[in-house]
Amino acid sequence: MRRASAGSSFAASVPEAESLWYDTARWPEWIDGLARVTALAGDWPAPGAAVTWESTPAGRGRVHERVVGYQPRAGQTVEVDDASIRGRQSVAFRELDGGGVGVELTLEYELKKARPILTPVLDLLFIRRAFTGSLELTLARFGAELAGAAAHA
Repeated sequence: MRRASAGSSFAASVPEAESLWYDTARWPEWIDGLARVTALAGDWPAPGAAVTWESTPAGRGRVHERVVGYQPRAGQTVEVDDASIRGRQSVAFRELDGGGVGVELTLEYELKKARPILTPVLDLLFIRRAFTGSLELTLARFGAELAGAAAHA
């Protein structure tokens, strides 16, 4: 599987960050490319729960996520499936020395329409870079939402 990842730190606690991250109603405010959540099933964010969302017009289309791992105050792993990829996305939270929270977001993916010779080059030059940029933008927007929530508390 191919891998893209991003990480950042924020002036918040792990419980504050985790509470916002798992609030699917607020996802359109900060997840890059997400237009709307269309379905939620199960006890989110617990294993077995699932969410379906639709992207913005230039995005990934309909995306399905199913929780395969969850540890309170530590993180979650979901299986991800859309028209072009399948894989796993993980979020990890950690308390930072001196305060704050570190958030790591990782997407391990395989392309559904891979071509043996061309795909590795395209992935190295374009695809992985695009996924990494999207993860970084998601974390930047998440940080802004987290700061806004703290300011209004």
